[in-house]
Amino acid sequence: MSCSRVDASLVTPFTPDGELDLDTLKKLVEWHVEQGSHAIVPVGTTGESPTLTHDEHRTVIEEVVRAVNGRIPVIAGAGSNSTREGIGLLQHAASVGADAGLVVTPYYNKPTQAGLIAHYTALTEACDLPIIIYNIPGRSVVDVMPETMGVLAKIPSIIGVKDATGKLERVSCQRMTCGADFIQLSGEDATALGFNAHGGVGCISVTANVAPRLCAQFQEATLRGDYAAALEIQDRLMPLHLAIFVEPGLVGAKYAMSRLGLCHERVRLPLTPLTEPTRHLIDAALEHAGLI
Repeated sequence: MSCSRVDASLVTPFTPDGELDLDTLKKLVEWHVEQGSHAIVPVGTTGESPTLTHDEHRTVIEEVVRAVNGRIPVIAGAGSNSTREGIGLLQHAASVGADAGLVVTPYYNKPTQAGLIAHYTALTEACDLPIIIYNIPGRSVVDVMPETMGVLAKIPSIIGVKDATGKLERVSCQRMTCGADFIQLSGEDATALGFNAHGGVGCISVTANVAPRLCAQFQEATLRGDYAAALEIQDRLMPLHLAIFVEPGLVGAKYAMSRLGLCHERVRLPLTPLTEPTRHLIDAALEHAGLI
């Protein structure tokens, strides 16, 4: 899989009554390919995986893989706090042609570091699809420590991490334990510039749902070592990075996308539509970025 890229953490579009909107999903895939996204990540948290049924989860992955048709990698959301369930999701993603699985740390259970090693080892023993670990302590309440990541990085099919710890020094620490070739992707748009300066090679991005071309150009600039160009794009996008996450990020992303005519802003409970003040912030950020 290519390095230094923006992987769009794809929203799952719904109709106004809350059902899957597969026609819009296919249009979004085409738009991302045309805009230069380097990979697509369906059915992560941004794809509202917690409120999709298992059938809907599988359908979205199948439709995205089919629409992409090999043009860019598909990294399928395949995580669960049940190892057995995670194995099933990973095996399904492999069976329909996904290029890798994004596997979040088991949430709510609060496993030990030994439990995390056992969990991911079991996944790799059941399926050889490449795995990117999704480490997001703020949501899962468990943190894969650099020493543990180093143990997991020795397993050939565990190829990288989406790091949403917010700790920029974590990149350097994991280069020490995992090696320089271990793929480290930021899980936070706002800190992706510093993340790559520490040795990261990309971002699984929420903002890329709204500004994929700019996000791709930003990552490409960091690959060239042109941090001046990257900083110019960062300055354009920073208000949007911040505004999208004033309330849950996928809600902000869907609202911004609705302003661009890309999809309906509908989300599923327990998430609710944006408040008016946040809408105004996103509108201003879109204008600042030159998107409207």
